[in-house]
Amino acid sequence: MTHRALLPTVVILLMSAPLSAQEAVNVGSRLELLVDDALIESMSGGAHLLLHQPVRREIVFRTDAPWEGNAAAYQSVFRDGDLCRMYYHGLHYRHSGPPAQALPDHPAVYCYAESRDGLHWTRPELGLFEFGGSKANNIILTGEYLAEIGGDPSHTATFLDANPSCPPEQRIKTLVIGSKPHGMYVLASGDGIHFTPMSKEPSVTEGAFDSQNLIFWDPVRQEYREYHRGFKDGVRDILTATSKDILHFPKPEWLQYPGAPKEHLYTNAIQPYYRAPHLFVGFPVRYVERGWTDPLFDLPGLDERLERGKAHPRYAHGITDTLFMTSRDGLTFRRWPEAFIRPGPRQRESWVYGDNYPFWGMIETPSATEDAPPELSLYATEGYWEGISTEIRRYTIRIDGFVSLNAPLSGGEIVTKPLVFEGGNLVLNLETSGAGGVQVEVQDSAGAPIEGYRLEDCPPIFCDDLRHVVRWGKPGGDLRPLAGKAIRLRFVLRDSDLYSFRFVPFEPEPQRPAIPQK
Repeated sequence: MTHRALLPTVVILLMSAPLSAQEAVNVGSRLELLVDDALIESMSGGAHLLLHQPVRREIVFRTDAPWEGNAAAYQSVFRDGDLCRMYYHGLHYRHSGPPAQALPDHPAVYCYAESRDGLHWTRPELGLFEFGGSKANNIILTGEYLAEIGGDPSHTATFLDANPSCPPEQRIKTLVIGSKPHGMYVLASGDGIHFTPMSKEPSVTEGAFDSQNLIFWDPVRQEYREYHRGFKDGVRDILTATSKDILHFPKPEWLQYPGAPKEHLYTNAIQPYYRAPHLFVGFPVRYVERGWTDPLFDLPGLDERLERGKAHPRYAHGITDTLFMTSRDGLTFRRWPEAFIRPGPRQRESWVYGDNYPFWGMIETPSATEDAPPELSLYATEGYWEGISTEIRRYTIRIDGFVSLNAPLSGGEIVTKPLVFEGGNLVLNLETSGAGGVQVEVQDSAGAPIEGYRLEDCPPIFCDDLRHVVRWGKPGGDLRPLAGKAIRLRFVLRDSDLYSFRFVPFEPEPQRPAIPQK
């Protein structure tokens, strides 16, 4: 009996003639996430790409200092050595109910917090700018400090510049919107605290910029990429451009989302995925106006909603959630229509326009499950313009775990396009049930199984592992004879999720203990 019974019904597609290594997709030794169908030739049975949602965790921070407020948003977060850095603007909206009146209006400021573990955050007293008669605060930028460029601290983002040519004194950069003239300006710092403008001229000038606008270094294409907001036919959308010089970008172009509906997109949070920087992941905020329909009156915070509606109706019936999208060129994105972060179950300070804005960036943190591997922490705002502060909610998701190739217990499979790889082992990030499993067959470029690497040579893998080495009967996990040749991978799954795969340098087979005898 063979293991082919793992998939009762198999759809076999006729493959083309064998391809040369030059014609195949060269994946080398890079990590490939199953976030799109770019490497998939065929899919059959119950196999499908499944979007995963992060797990809602604890509140890790509240913007309840007098210089912060209930409209503190547009946060950036990244790890810098042993330190996790968070940047956000402080701002307060009083056009809400009585709780918001407890804090007076104040000019927008830009603030800094830090953490060692991504879970516990503190405000260092920096002593840079006075607020309320004291410099005992964590403010790093003010409108007055940026007056020469007409800078606005409320439309801001900060990043660690990965350009290897970046001088140490400019390694951390902040982007602000200025009005002298209108556009996006770049500030630089060596310590992440003291920032100075790199130019009196904006780097980007075409767009609305009324959002969190981004620039980062693309390590694969060796260029800077910028993303900012504009209005396309009356719909809030995202523009992009690339440049070798961070201070001068060409005319931007609109992102493309084949097959996706027109939707208002606020922030975009686009970034190269840190484990696979040839892939871009984005977390755009979707804005929907639901109107004064009856279900709106059953949502939390009706009194606050009615008060906000006096300032503008959309402040009352606008709702925001977070989407997920991904791209391989930075311009054309697959945007999932289902929400990545939903407004959630809370019975207060939720279902509000301005909530669920994700931070730009993510951090690896210890798992909430005892001795499990690390996971990714993402962060998003809650309680926007209700009361005197916003809350920062932590979310966690499996490493590489945004989307998986999923199949039910009845089975499903995919066959990849022809690939060329470097290395000697294939490792998978996967999760199965106790009864399910994953098998891998290696085929030639025409789709014929390669002797020794057939499906029946691969015992069904059952585990929950970020880096499981695939093994076949006689060759074990050794794929070195196939390196540099055009091959296909056939993945057959039952009640399993496959998140990513990678070819890695060869490691000798482990010594297995003798099977206990009765």
